[in-house]
Amino acid sequence: MKLSHVLAAALTAAALAVFFTPPPAGATPLMMHAAAVLLLTIGLWATAALPEYLTGLLFLCLCMLLAIAPAPVVFSGFTSGTLWLVLGGLVLAEAVRATGLGERIARFLFGRFTLTYSGLISAAALIALLLAFLMPATVSRVLLLLPIYAAVAGRAGFAPGSNGYTGMALAAMIVSFQCGVTVLPANAPNLVLAGAAETLYNKPIIYADYLLLHFPLLGCLKTALIIALICKLFPAVASVPAAREKPVAMSPQERRLSIILAGALLLWTTDFVHGIRPGWIALGAAIITLMPRVGAIPHGVFPERIKLGSFFYVGAVLGFGAVLQDSGLGKALGGTMLSALQLAPDNDFTNFVKLALLATVTTLFTTNPSQPALLAPLAGQMAQAAGWRIEAALMTMVVGFSLMILPYQAPPVMVGMQVAGVSLRQILRLTLPLALICLCVLMPLDYLWWRALGYFR
Repeated sequence: MKLSHVLAAALTAAALAVFFTPPPAGATPLMMHAAAVLLLTIGLWATAALPEYLTGLLFLCLCMLLAIAPAPVVFSGFTSGTLWLVLGGLVLAEAVRATGLGERIARFLFGRFTLTYSGLISAAALIALLLAFLMPATVSRVLLLLPIYAAVAGRAGFAPGSNGYTGMALAAMIVSFQCGVTVLPANAPNLVLAGAAETLYNKPIIYADYLLLHFPLLGCLKTALIIALICKLFPAVASVPAAREKPVAMSPQERRLSIILAGALLLWTTDFVHGIRPGWIALGAAIITLMPRVGAIPHGVFPERIKLGSFFYVGAVLGFGAVLQDSGLGKALGGTMLSALQLAPDNDFTNFVKLALLATVTTLFTTNPSQPALLAPLAGQMAQAAGWRIEAALMTMVVGFSLMILPYQAPPVMVGMQVAGVSLRQILRLTLPLALICLCVLMPLDYLWWRALGYFR
């Protein structure tokens, strides 16, 4: 029997036990039923015993069949603008891949860097960071970059399995996920958090505010740190210079897509001025991209190439948070956590560290994309106990899911490991010291940056 089958059976047994356990003092049968469904869902997401979207659909079905919550609560995620940001991102990511625009950007930037090993790693990391703004789907970015990087590594004399080859692959995977979380539409956890903020608290996250809060340190500084660590831990010498290729003129589709992406990026970064939600901007950009003559890809691509698993997964995750809150289970969990954390007003640094560490540890049990689904419903109580605005409590979750200690926490990294042939040992050589530096250095710096921005009051 496969391990995934064993895990699924164990989780089902545990959920059934919770479902039929008499409620303790202060709880209700509905809370126990909700806890059973939520336990099963989180467990299946964390262990990947089922595909993420299938677990999400199972969650929605069980909630309705067992009357855990009303349909408007269970399916509340599908009314969130964030979910349509996911759909728009799927279309734009496929357009960047299909037109060749992403490959063009990567090859153009590689040609502008000196062909030393540190230059190649720097280029690999910076391209991955740049694409986070243009291609809102981490798996798509990783799958686009890895074959390009493998070709560049081969021309530089790096055989598969060598330090140089592994270093370039790690730059693509780790920067795409860990630094991509600083760009609102770029990663699944960001979208789940944004949807939860809107669905649970009616607090839409502003693209520009989110970027200003997280990108300077968790984006730029962490990218520089990743470059330095890769060069130190995976040293290599580029023995064969990568030949510069003669540039080819952009196709009409690439030109049109460039205009569409530039317009979307401009609207995203100025949403604090015009007030249009990022989801509606992404949806509009996707529609234009699919339009005959003015778009960049044929409209037939949508049913043929766009995989909607992420759409249903994020919709279910947003419903997860709403059910947790509606059932009263979120309030009970929040009270338990608050008593353990002992948050106190006018103690901002200690509160920040405690909440950031809670968010980090939670990702080890739920995976990074599922973390905000569990913690966001508790943010209101956390903010009240700390004397903060709700936005500050929500944003501490980003500090947690921006950190990946083990690769299973980030599904795109797991996919990249298989494609690039990178071993668990190789990836842990980078992620463990990176996590230690982030906790000891970046986290205190993050606190100082937030305080400088007046975020705690």
